Amino acid sequence: MRVFVTGASGWVGSAVVPELLGAGHQVVGLARSESSAASLAKAGAEVLRGSLDDLDVLRTGAVESDGVVHLAFVHDFGQFEESIAADARAIETMGAALEGTGKPLVVTAGTPAVPGQVATERDQPPADSPAAARAANAALTLALAQRGVRSSVVGLPRSVHGEGDHGFIGRLVDIAREKGVSGYVGDGSNRWPAVHVKDAARVYRLAVEQAPAGSMLHAVGDEGVPIHDIAEAIGRHLSLPTASAPAEDFGFLGGLLSIDQPASAALTRELLGWRPVEPGLIEDIDKGHYFR
Repeated sequence: MRVFVTGASGWVGSAVVPELLGAGHQVVGLARSESSAASLAKAGAEVLRGSLDDLDVLRTGAVESDGVVHLAFVHDFGQFEESIAADARAIETMGAALEGTGKPLVVTAGTPAVPGQVATERDQPPADSPAAARAANAALTLALAQRGVRSSVVGLPRSVHGEGDHGFIGRLVDIAREKGVSGYVGDGSNRWPAVHVKDAARVYRLAVEQAPAGSMLHAVGDEGVPIHDIAEAIGRHLSLPTASAPAEDFGFLGGLLSIDQPASAALTRELLGWRPVEPGLIEDIDKGHYFR
């Protein structure tokens, strides 16, 4: 298949592209900058220059492909509504280009936090949660199944980890260094779901190849790692004490650390035959690459 990938040079995209190429697919990656274009070409992908705002470029990429993996998202928490709107326009544009073809469109969302239970692929985030807006774009994607698009959504957990990750775990390491203590919120029992980036990439590839239209998927390896355990692993490597700290000490991460949000991928495993094989989050932290 010829697969058009947005966000192809990003953290998850950098794993999805070689996963697709390794399975014998052709990849056309959207590149906004010269450096992104160069990295995609080096990986063996074709390059289509443009950004999420270039709707004509997105339309062309979708029309000329056998399927689309949409990973790009503007992670600007100061302009989150604008980011959601841009994401919706991109989904609508590429979905319209694929309408009636039966070709796959795989879009990215987050796993929901459902109070008091492990979230499954059938669950939705509370209407007043920050994740609700992105869930609306996921619903927009799944509705494309009624318009002849083999649409699916991959829910990613809070931590998509691996060597080269500069996301939430890296930020927690930086905060521990700044504060001189590896902290957690409350008693540290709140849980984060996690997945290794290479395991997540296989979910995207399987979704392109075989996910039925209208499938909600979860790329989750660890259903829920207690925040206390994450803090302890970071403290071990930095030779720092571990202690509870106010949510405010963690900036924007404080709110996420204050929520118990485990998630399951049982339905995805059954549907796609996917099994995570890479290290779990604590094992990956203990490899030491977050501290170099």
